[in-house]
Amino acid sequence: MLVVEATVVDATHLELSKPIGTRRGQTVFVSVSESGERDMERQSWLSASSGKLISAYGDSEPVYTTAMVKEHNSDYNA
Repeated sequence: MLVVEATVVDATHLELSKPIGTRRGQTVFVSVSESGERDMERQSWLSASSGKLISAYGDSEPVYTTAMVKEHNSDYNA
């Protein structure tokens, strides 16, 4: 998937910020996101993910030590 910013020329035409490798007459799919909507959606996702992280790693989460490791991962150097 390629993401390219575009400027609205009129109700049916866009001007791309850079060329794309598509020939004239080919069909492309365009997803329109208003900047305000994008910011609100991003904040919603950040809030939701933050809440899940807090519940996964909250104060009640046990502390795991290296002594508890049953099998050492040789690819990881701590």
